[in-house]
Amino acid sequence: MRRPRLSSLRPRRLTTIRGRILIGVLLLLAAGLIGNSVASAVTLRNYLDHRAEVSLRASGDRVHQMLSAGPQTVNGTQLSALISPILGMTVIGPDGTVADQAGDGVPKAINSLTAGRLDQVVTINDDPAVPDLIALRIPTSGLTVKTSEGEVTASAVILTVRTDIDRVTVTDFISSQAAIVGITLLMAFATALLILKIGLRPLGRMANAADAIASGAREERLPTYGDRSETDRLAAAVNHAFDAQARAEDNIRAFAADASHELRTPLATISGWLDLYHQGGLTTPAELDRALERVDGEAGRMRLLVEELSLLARLDAGRPLESERVDLLRLATDVVEDAGVVAPDRSIRLHAGAPVHVQGDASRLQQVLNNLVGNAIQHTPAGTAIDVFLESSGGEAVIRVTDQGPGIAQQDLSRVFDRFWRAEASRSRARGGSGLGLAIVQAVVHAHHGTVRITSHTRSGTTVTVTLPALPPPR
Repeated sequence: MRRPRLSSLRPRRLTTIRGRILIGVLLLLAAGLIGNSVASAVTLRNYLDHRAEVSLRASGDRVHQMLSAGPQTVNGTQLSALISPILGMTVIGPDGTVADQAGDGVPKAINSLTAGRLDQVVTINDDPAVPDLIALRIPTSGLTVKTSEGEVTASAVILTVRTDIDRVTVTDFISSQAAIVGITLLMAFATALLILKIGLRPLGRMANAADAIASGAREERLPTYGDRSETDRLAAAVNHAFDAQARAEDNIRAFAADASHELRTPLATISGWLDLYHQGGLTTPAELDRALERVDGEAGRMRLLVEELSLLARLDAGRPLESERVDLLRLATDVVEDAGVVAPDRSIRLHAGAPVHVQGDASRLQQVLNNLVGNAIQHTPAGTAIDVFLESSGGEAVIRVTDQGPGIAQQDLSRVFDRFWRAEASRSRARGGSGLGLAIVQAVVHAHHGTVRITSHTRSGTTVTVTLPALPPPR
């Protein structure tokens, strides 16, 4: 026989928000109503018991006051009027037996139950001989009571108040309160169910929209109503997340397409030269040298592209860079000197004062400077001057690379840091470059907790400004 799994023995949890809220509200309401009913019943019972005892003692005081005036002879009617509104009275004769009873009849057993307990309120519950009541036995020496059988010299009078009637009253009250609680809970259940159905309707619509998005409707978004409610704010936040995810997916698709396109060109070139060699089209040593030179160049281009992609992937993953004290003046001096060797026809000048130090990876920061100066050389006409400015201001290291080239159109400025992007006019593939230079600059600067921005105007040049946290000068 298979034993049931423990998970099947556990009670199933409510899985819907509506069910949890509904049960929680009903439990709170039930606790409040039941607590209020119990407190009311206890208060009512205590009040009735206290009222009966006070009435009993007040009647006893009137009897004592009457006896204090001396011997008295009264009939049963007069005595009953004196102790009103006591429900019962029992007259005990001189021999200790019941001589007479008036009012609501109480069995004679009350005599033995109160014997020896003079002027004490006696509470009697659950005695089979008498109903539930409280009694007060008062000694009455000198009191003569006229009864239907003659005069009786009373040794004591027992005053009684039945409490079983009050208990019935409390029981009826509890029954009515239970009915009220039940009806109230049913009405509250129906009302809360209706309110929750209306109030949680936006969540249902949000779930339907989310299902549609998961099914492939990428343009679908959660409905918002502009009322700044919790559900509206949640829908807006989720829509922002979907938008960010959609942008990320679009960027990944574009990145994969651009990377494959960039790799396709050198691969096609290499494949073409190899096909030409296999077909016997390269017969002379000069042709073979030219083919190998082209293959080597395209392989180097692919290697550079793969290295740049690998660097971007590491930076995107947030992998830590080297951290040391870096002298930006020395890096900028080396970059400008190397650029002067590469482009001897250019006027490339460095404008700097005192050394500026930052905390970071020297090789990556030098790559930033190389990319910025290299871009300025590559995408401006021959003879265009290039200026590199380095300064420290307000605890920040500021690097500016400016040129007097044709500039970048305003509609293209928002895309200059996109990967594999080139402006149509000046940044074509024919002029070299992978389209990752500025993307690498931005990623490296952000990894150093800095910022980079670019300003440009058509026919008036371009300025790229890099800001990094500066270190205080060394002692």
